[in-house]
Amino acid sequence: MRHYTVVGLPNTTPVALPAEVRRLVAGHAVFSGGRRHYELVKDLLPSPHTWLAIGGDIPALFAAYRAAAGPILVFASGDPLFFGMVRTIQTHDPAATLAVYPAFNSVQRLCAKLGQPYEQVRNTSVHGRSWQQLDEALLRYEPLIAVLTDGVRTPAALAQRLLDYNFQHYEVLVGEDLDGPHERLGRYALAEAARAEFLPLNCVLLRQTAAPVRSWGLDDAAFVGLPGRPGMLTKKAIRLLSLSQLGLAGKRVFWDVGFCTGSVAIEARRLFPQLTVVAFERRPECAAILAANARRLSAPGITAVMGDFFAQDLAALPVPEAVFVGGHGGRLPELLARLDALLPPGGTVVLNAVLPTSHDQFLAQAHALGWQLPAPPQRVQLDHHNPIWVLAATKP
Repeated sequence: MRHYTVVGLPNTTPVALPAEVRRLVAGHAVFSGGRRHYELVKDLLPSPHTWLAIGGDIPALFAAYRAAAGPILVFASGDPLFFGMVRTIQTHDPAATLAVYPAFNSVQRLCAKLGQPYEQVRNTSVHGRSWQQLDEALLRYEPLIAVLTDGVRTPAALAQRLLDYNFQHYEVLVGEDLDGPHERLGRYALAEAARAEFLPLNCVLLRQTAAPVRSWGLDDAAFVGLPGRPGMLTKKAIRLLSLSQLGLAGKRVFWDVGFCTGSVAIEARRLFPQLTVVAFERRPECAAILAANARRLSAPGITAVMGDFFAQDLAALPVPEAVFVGGHGGRLPELLARLDALLPPGGTVVLNAVLPTSHDQFLAQAHALGWQLPAPPQRVQLDHHNPIWVLAATKP
């Protein structure tokens, strides 16, 4: 069983280590950290010593850790418990023991320098990962969002994403090289931040400048529709009823098959921000419609899969826990059979059926697959539109 001592470093030169940490350094021969960390501490390390550099190949790093003789002291930035090295060790060497000596993290330092109380801050990271954490915080209308950035998802790219998806009610506070020789604090409007250049070492605080209007359910008129076919839209009442049947609050992955204008996918993304949303459509013109609607209605992060659903490599996609079927190309039994092979127990499928044949096929195939009906089929008619059956079935 390996033992790691993980020491958080401030961004100061020279580094002043506490007495207890200095004693630990003197008792180790194997050290690890990034290139910047080595420059900060190399004059404090005993001679001789071994340095295992942390780079992009984490499996190779832990192979080197396993081959090391004796315990390892790892240097990290700030608080290694905050989106840091401790989580990486627990993931790749779960049997290891740990001793942690943290410094302040960058968000704490930024808030201290701004005089901003941070008990309400929602901490997120896009450093080496997707936009999902940030998107979820935005969709939850968080008033203060801290973001750890990287060389691709920079403060400028972050600000541009907020502009693209119509999150206009935030300002951007950026701390660069905090506590270092090039420290700079800045407060920017979104458009200003999107044009600016920032030092590589930075973190961001998004702060609401106004309380946004929150709605439960989008009006049908808010969506860009198919040219010449304004009726090709899952109407608000049907949309919300269908989503309620899917039990999305406790689920992580949602598929919308036959998204058309994207109304169901967008509504699901907005109402249930934790979801990974994958939307399928065979009509090529719908890709631009979904993109336009997602941007204007603040629904980032939807993955569009274009082309025939039956020709897709579904196993390469996130496994769905809930599926809305807005179109099936006349192959409903085959579609449900394909979903049955993917859905985990408790996975739910909802269909909006206009034709009696679709209604009958859904119920017959659900019965053949051994699925359960969590609620009786509901028949709804809105104004002059055709009646619609809202059908739901769950895999046991």
